[in-house]
Amino acid sequence: MGARSQKRIISASRRTDIPAFYAEWFMERLRAGYCTVANPYNAKQIFKVSLKPQDVLGFVFWTRNAQPLLKYLPELDKKKYQYYFQYTLIGYPRQIEPYCPSLDSAIKVFKKLSRAIGKEQVIWRYDPILLSNKLPQGWHIKRISYLMKALKGYTERLVISFIDRYRKIERRMPKGIVYDPAAYDKITRHIADQAKKYGLQVQTCAEKIDLSEYGITHGKCIDDKMFHQGTVPSPALKKDPYQREACGCVVSKDIGTNNTCRFGCKYCYASSHF
Repeated sequence: MGARSQKRIISASRRTDIPAFYAEWFMERLRAGYCTVANPYNAKQIFKVSLKPQDVLGFVFWTRNAQPLLKYLPELDKKKYQYYFQYTLIGYPRQIEPYCPSLDSAIKVFKKLSRAIGKEQVIWRYDPILLSNKLPQGWHIKRISYLMKALKGYTERLVISFIDRYRKIERRMPKGIVYDPAAYDKITRHIADQAKKYGLQVQTCAEKIDLSEYGITHGKCIDDKMFHQGTVPSPALKKDPYQREACGCVVSKDIGTNNTCRFGCKYCYASSHF
């Protein structure tokens, strides 16, 4: 196989917020040309991951606060790295998102990032959607309308998903959370209607439910189509076999570590220590 086909996408990271909390570590490892990552199911198994430009097709950054990484982006550009951001912005109550940036602060940083790298490279995530007595349909409808208006012109794609039932998550979530995606129909229709108004493409993340009647498609958050090799399209990559069946992501290497995110979101599947 040629060198081009050996390049890989680096996920940074589904398991923790590297841009928010580990930006300096990431840049140190980037300059060194590699990092080490433990197997999340076997901490004694350590992998060395090349971060050299010739080995990296691109980075996918997952974050709620890109501010600490912003100053380093010109260095990534100078080294010809490609990248885009999956940027979660919801603004749930502190009972659910205890340490996340305030909504106003998060919107400001989102816009700052979009101006710096382009709206097509900043994907907004309203994920996961939580429905309960304290977070009724009306709360989400008002919040979605507010955020779509605030982010107009700063993003082109919205990713949504509905809360999944994990035992460790269920134990720490408030009582009364609705886990049936069909119960979210009113919210979904509102998202679709607002997306048409603001020119947003809406995709689901790892959802089996078919929302095509609303113009909402199944997405892939690790998306090989977001990267290119100069004027040559990148080779199509296979679906990641280690993700959930409904996940459309292509293969990548995640360089994060579980239980290291400090935001403390109660619905986080990558944290089990709070």
